[in-house]
Amino acid sequence: MPDLTGVIDWLGEDRSLALGGLLIGALFGAFAQRSRFCLRAAVVEVARGQLGAKLSVWLLAFSAAIIVTQLLHLTGRFDTANVRQLASQGSLSGALIGGLMFGTGMILARGCSSRLLVLAANGNLRALLSGLIFAVTAQASMTGILSPVRETIGTWWTIDGGNARDLLAYVGIGHGGGFAFGLLWLLAGAWFASRHRITAWAWAGGLGAGVMVALAWWFTYEMSSRTFDPTPIKSLSFTGPSADVLMLVLSPPGKLLDFDLGMVPGVFLGSFLAALLSRELKLEGFQGGHAMRRYIVGALLMGFGGMLAGGCAVGAGISGASVFAVTAWVTLSGMWAGASLTDWVIDRKLAPHLPATAVSP
Repeated sequence: MPDLTGVIDWLGEDRSLALGGLLIGALFGAFAQRSRFCLRAAVVEVARGQLGAKLSVWLLAFSAAIIVTQLLHLTGRFDTANVRQLASQGSLSGALIGGLMFGTGMILARGCSSRLLVLAANGNLRALLSGLIFAVTAQASMTGILSPVRETIGTWWTIDGGNARDLLAYVGIGHGGGFAFGLLWLLAGAWFASRHRITAWAWAGGLGAGVMVALAWWFTYEMSSRTFDPTPIKSLSFTGPSADVLMLVLSPPGKLLDFDLGMVPGVFLGSFLAALLSRELKLEGFQGGHAMRRYIVGALLMGFGGMLAGGCAVGAGISGASVFAVTAWVTLSGMWAGASLTDWVIDRKLAPHLPATAVSP
């Protein structure tokens, strides 16, 4: 692994963090765009008993994030002790309810928050509008008008930080067990991928997206040990960071740069370049008023649900899961349950009774 000291001396702490976020985000955006990485698509396949290419890509990313993150810990290049998802008090009620809301929202908006960002960079105006509403709702839930509701729900069922929030410590298998767990899911993902003959880009993109999650953990951990000011150890997430980028655009200049403020634009840039090089840039809009209402409701649910849960489909579902935070696994389970139920009710039971323009993607 490279030594970041020279970069910090050259650029300064804040610019180094932002540059790292930009590069890691750009690679994640490119990998996600080329592989069509999307939790919503994977859940729909499972809910409908298809178990196809979308599930394969998600499993490759999920397992790669776990394996590389745990390997970094086992080799002494990363320590989870000060990771927020493990060290601080968490909310199980927020994780469960927020996960259910987020899962419902990503079905209605036809993509999770990271997928919306990737699609918006490709010219999808539905994703662009939904992403903006998602960011505004996330900000309102973090410090605005919705924050009292979020804080109240979060106090219903809490869990202490430390071993109580560390699933590996709770079950007693350690980081070696976490590494083995990731390998099992990698084998499952590889089996599904081989069975459905996914493309080389899908293989590379799925694995690459997961590796970027682990790389973000390593980068922010290394920066935290080399910077004078406290630097949070974090990985990829899109709820809080999207709200931060929105406020940076709307507020007066002067806010210090950090990892998140580089990462979100980086994902957009990486996806845009990947689509440009593959000739997949295309303007797409809404088809009817019903479709627009559906996307707006989905974005609202994801914005509040993601902030309540403490992470989105990537932030909790992969980043948090890769360090085995109990709340992250509760959130991920809630997302799968909420998305599966919503797909069954909205897109399978009610869809035949709606106009064709109301249910088109």
